[in-house]
Amino acid sequence: MGDLGRVMALDVGDARIGVAFSDPLRMIASPHGVVKAVPRAAALAELKRMAAEREAVLVVAGLPLEASGDEGPQAAKVRAFMEEFSREIPLPVALQDERLTTVSAERMLISANMRRGDRRGVVDKVAAAHILQAWLDRAAFRRGAAE
Repeated sequence: MGDLGRVMALDVGDARIGVAFSDPLRMIASPHGVVKAVPRAAALAELKRMAAEREAVLVVAGLPLEASGDEGPQAAKVRAFMEEFSREIPLPVALQDERLTTVSAERMLISANMRRGDRRGVVDKVAAAHILQAWLDRAAFRRGAAE
């Protein structure tokens, strides 16, 4: 997969999909936007446009595991979405454990004194950035261990 090029991250939900991107050197994740998950064709078209615009070379999707580490119904929905995504957008896909990322994003926004109504449009893209940063950090650690 290489170590250079932007990585796109998705926090896939039933109503919204949070989107984040890394820098080309894969060091920093930044929130980018939120896409309505329905209708699916429109969501996929918008994600494809975003990936092309930012020249993404890889996509990381958050996999919502249960506290036990098992996959539940929401993880199955994410896997199904990513299979559809892969048919439309020919980029390599990686999955990242996303347990507690939305909670972390919400807490961060609360600590920044953001009002509840304002958080709704931001929390998904911040959660996507948390997912991506965890993946980037893990990838950097693996690279460092291999040297």
